[in-house]
Amino acid sequence: MFKIFEPNKIFQFTSRAPKYVLFLFVVVLSVGLVEALVLSPEDYKQSDAVRIMYVHVPSAWISLGIFTSITFLSICGFIFKNKNFFLISKSLAPSGFVFNLIALVTGSIWGKPTWGTWWAWDARITSMLILLLFYAMYLIVWRIYDSEEKVYKISTIITIMGIINVPIIKYSVDWWNTLHQPASINILSKSSIHSSMLYPLLIMTAAFALFSLLIFLMKYNTELIKIKNKGLDRL
Repeated sequence: MFKIFEPNKIFQFTSRAPKYVLFLFVVVLSVGLVEALVLSPEDYKQSDAVRIMYVHVPSAWISLGIFTSITFLSICGFIFKNKNFFLISKSLAPSGFVFNLIALVTGSIWGKPTWGTWWAWDARITSMLILLLFYAMYLIVWRIYDSEEKVYKISTIITIMGIINVPIIKYSVDWWNTLHQPASINILSKSSIHSSMLYPLLIMTAAFALFSLLIFLMKYNTELIKIKNKGLDRL
């Protein structure tokens, strides 16, 4: 069942994938930038400052999606004792951390013209900062412990604790009075954002997802090379 997890077989695919992902990323990002910076309209209140949304929102979505994936993979790895799940989680974490940081920085930049301040201890901002700390703890654990079993156990505990924060981030604008406006995009109901802004936002999200996939593949291939250098045939 787990023969597909043999490093040699995985590396045959993942070593070739980055160049194709890079090509798609450049194409989608180019289209997204034209849509976001040229073709999409200004906001009637925020003017051109609203264009920060095309970086801020996708970054936040990607960081939340990656942490959710890391948690799921870590739990599965711990239950099924499969090292590859942990290896994938480890390889996903750096891009999730970077996008979380980008979301906080761009949110701060967007907040200055919109709210009149660089930073406010708003519920969503604070919960995103807490998520960044969980990302940092997860990455640090992989650095400071040599024992694989200890790393697997502690990193899984961190993700389980951190995942509790994800729905808090999502619903913080509904549960509390915050500076953030309520969600403009809803899957189960009609979105309040106009299509002229929604489509560029979705294209930029796709571009960021491709970039995170590219970073993941580079990191994952590095980990597979380390395993091959140790003379291991299976994870």
